[in-house]
Amino acid sequence: MIDGADPSTVEAAIAAGDPLPGTAGFAGRLPDGRLVRDVLGRRPLFTTPAGDDWSTDPATLEEPVSVPPGVVLPAGESTPGDRVWTLPDPPATTDHDLAVDRVREAVAASLSDARSAVAAGDGDVAVAFSGGIDSSLVATGLPDAPLYVAGFEGAHDVETARRAAAQLDRGDDLRVVELDHASVESAVPAVARATGRTNPMDVAIALPLYLVAERAVDDGYGRLAVGQGADELFGGYAKVARAPEDPRVDADTVRGARRETVLGLPEQLERDVLALRAAGVEPVAPLLHDRVVAAALPLPSDLLVVDGVRKVALREAARGRVPGGIRTLDKKAVQYGTYVSRELDRLARRAGFKRRMDDHVGRYVRRRCLDEGVTVPDVTGDTLPGDDDRLPDGPG
Repeated sequence: MIDGADPSTVEAAIAAGDPLPGTAGFAGRLPDGRLVRDVLGRRPLFTTPAGDDWSTDPATLEEPVSVPPGVVLPAGESTPGDRVWTLPDPPATTDHDLAVDRVREAVAASLSDARSAVAAGDGDVAVAFSGGIDSSLVATGLPDAPLYVAGFEGAHDVETARRAAAQLDRGDDLRVVELDHASVESAVPAVARATGRTNPMDVAIALPLYLVAERAVDDGYGRLAVGQGADELFGGYAKVARAPEDPRVDADTVRGARRETVLGLPEQLERDVLALRAAGVEPVAPLLHDRVVAAALPLPSDLLVVDGVRKVALREAARGRVPGGIRTLDKKAVQYGTYVSRELDRLARRAGFKRRMDDHVGRYVRRRCLDEGVTVPDVTGDTLPGDDDRLPDGPG
């Protein structure tokens, strides 16, 4: 079974060595038993150390091993396997107008695909909406879908989403998932179990996605459209804009730093997809379609970042589709814009894990898992609940 594509499409891509064969990502087992995962790892895939079992959910395997992106594993073998695809690294285009047009066309086509899938009865869809250009673009492609934003009272994302929804004339479509300490505390073990991660950053990013998805499921929606991938593909991170001065990147150019962030997508997408599926929705990510990736990779540095403005090409491509007030908006990362990162810190300190302690939020997350009897799959090498030699019984 291949998740996300027809086996014939995948087999043809293997034969041709084509890393971007026109899909939105795929992972699974081919009819001949080989395991395969697309070049950007847009869908998770796990095997065992012996290669005798596989799953798209690490919690179903005793010792899950994440299959690397771009890899094909022969039946019955384990990682590392053969890397069939690598991410293209085309030279920078010199025709700026053509480059922006290609981005515009690719985004429009991917949004049209998402809209057609809904019209064809492929399940009701909602939109995870924070009010930035990424989720606003997705919202314009799904004009009948409700928009969901999560956050604590006064959170930046909630206020931004309200303003953006009004500018899109979608104010009546916006549904706010109001977070509080109880909802976050309750979701922590579920997110850790689903993603196989207990580190504070991953939990803080995945948690609002999970809670938005839960609310969408309660409202009867089985799919959630997200804007994932745009920051990586189009230069949305401060560390990319500041290259090579920013110590968080190794590259000495903006394009090189952008490539580093794109190559980090598989690990991030694995986390996000697992969290969303655990909540009961199937993610839809139009901005991660192969055609959008192919349009983004040749962008020159000055169509990524100019004078501190990020995602230049995407903002230009959104003209006529997204109002100017949204196109020029610089938005916070989800863990900060929802206040989830701040509140996890507060919950940890209330539970006795003080800031002076090493990894105090991570300790709190693991303690919550222990308290709820939740076992976290050891996919990323985190300290796991139940390992008494490494995890203290209490905050002291």
